[in-house]
Amino acid sequence: MKVFNTTAVCVPSKNYMVDLSERVKAIKKLVDDEKYFTINRARQYGKTTTLTALDRYISAQYDVIFLDFQEMSEAVFSSENEFARCLAQAVLDAGETMELPIPEEIDAQLKALSESEKTLVLGDIFRILDKWCALNERPLVLIIDEVDSATNNQVFLDFLARLRVNYIKRQRNPRFKTFQSVILAGVTDVRYLKAKIRDDEQHKVNSPWNIAADFNIDMSLSEEGIRGMLDEYEADHRTGMDTAAIAKQIREYTNGYPYLVSRICQLIDEQLMPEGPQTPGEAGVEGERTVPALQSSGEAVATDDKTSSVFQTPGEAWTEYGVDEAVKRLLSETGNAVFDSLTGKLVNYPQLKEKLRRLLLRGETIAWSPYDEEQRQLFMYGFIRNNHNTVAIANRVFEMLLYVYFIGENDQNNALKQKASEMKSAFIEEDGWLNVPKIMEHFITEHNRLHGENTEKFLEEEGRERFITYVSAIINGTGTYDIEPQTRTHKRMDLVIHYLGKRYIVELKIWHGDRYNEKGEQQISEYLDYFGLSTGYMLSFNFNKKKEPGVKQVRIGDKLLYEGTV
Repeated sequence: MKVFNTTAVCVPSKNYMVDLSERVKAIKKLVDDEKYFTINRARQYGKTTTLTALDRYISAQYDVIFLDFQEMSEAVFSSENEFARCLAQAVLDAGETMELPIPEEIDAQLKALSESEKTLVLGDIFRILDKWCALNERPLVLIIDEVDSATNNQVFLDFLARLRVNYIKRQRNPRFKTFQSVILAGVTDVRYLKAKIRDDEQHKVNSPWNIAADFNIDMSLSEEGIRGMLDEYEADHRTGMDTAAIAKQIREYTNGYPYLVSRICQLIDEQLMPEGPQTPGEAGVEGERTVPALQSSGEAVATDDKTSSVFQTPGEAWTEYGVDEAVKRLLSETGNAVFDSLTGKLVNYPQLKEKLRRLLLRGETIAWSPYDEEQRQLFMYGFIRNNHNTVAIANRVFEMLLYVYFIGENDQNNALKQKASEMKSAFIEEDGWLNVPKIMEHFITEHNRLHGENTEKFLEEEGRERFITYVSAIINGTGTYDIEPQTRTHKRMDLVIHYLGKRYIVELKIWHGDRYNEKGEQQISEYLDYFGLSTGYMLSFNFNKKKEPGVKQVRIGDKLLYEGTV
């Protein structure tokens, strides 16, 4: 039986994975057109899996030298001598393990070079490679994965420069034989390496990889592709899931980031599915949800590790509730390399970190600047994206992680956080759902007690962050939350609380008069329609001295709104 995989290469015969055939066809077009290019994407973004699929796909037409620089130690890049010798051996090893046919004459020369005791230069290995390209019956394609292992070394720049020289020679003389295509894969975009090494020297100002073609192929996983993967899983397991709905939800959480997609599915399959054999076709009625048993604290009963499923049937695990639960567990994982990389980058770029904090929690806008080194780094690592020339977080999972990160490091609201944590059981109803009106009432009371004397400006900037802090302490361990990007402005933002499979929409806004409030009521009513909900919540930060703090009910058509005023 296949499994979901989040480590190393995904293999179609062993792993559930999105069909890559269209992507591979698009990349082959670049190879056919004799392009040299770089596939630079974030960590665990499917680069190696894609290259492996490409290798298989083009092997009927080309001979492929597939190298992985991660297999080489740092010492290999210390000198041309070491690099030339080890590159010759790496090509020989690739020929053996990848069943690459190497002409006898070339094989002998590579062996002699790898064992040579004389001091070598790059020209020695390139003379052999050039001869191979000339003698070979089929065009040669060079693929190098994990080039990040080499990017801080001068010899690698010189290696790129030699590839560039041969590319230009072919442009000038079509009879000159060199690699049909060269593909470099890694996180780092090697087109920018000129800024990393010896940039004070005139002859290193120009990038050695400026001949590279643009690589604009979308490597995120589409909703349709995710559904195809789930359809395959469903054919094997017959859970009764709505694959279209689950694919849509996973895509909304991840924006197609391959690792996040696979990890959510893996968590559902390995941690949320009930233990013991299941009879195919009896997995449960599609769409049914079972609320787990609750302790007095309101938290779901759990045992330990992967047996702590809150679902009784596979059909219940593969629902929107199951996806929410998987995301919650994903966000609580420790030692997650992707998440650690994100928070580590923020430590390295404190100014950008503060801008992102204000973007998420206060609705401020950050202009997109392609020449800003901090933005370029976060973009290269897949953490931010360009959204109509403004900075946006790459996906909702990363946003949720950053909310937890930013709120967790803010000590200013510890009193509110502590009070909410102490009272969290009081906000859970007998049926296990959240009592949001009660949360709002207690927040208003505590907020006014602690911060009632603050200025209007201070409250406008900090108020919404305080409520998010208050809520996070209540749902911690059982639920998650996020903020709808399209509503994240200075004036309003919609907080979406995910708790035991149920969603609660809370509009947080600054009071700007009755007319604006009526407009907000209509907006949240329409938003509730989108989620298929009949009850919503509004919390206004009102600086009018004649305001009446508290929570009241308002009917808007067939919707019930609980409106709170701070």
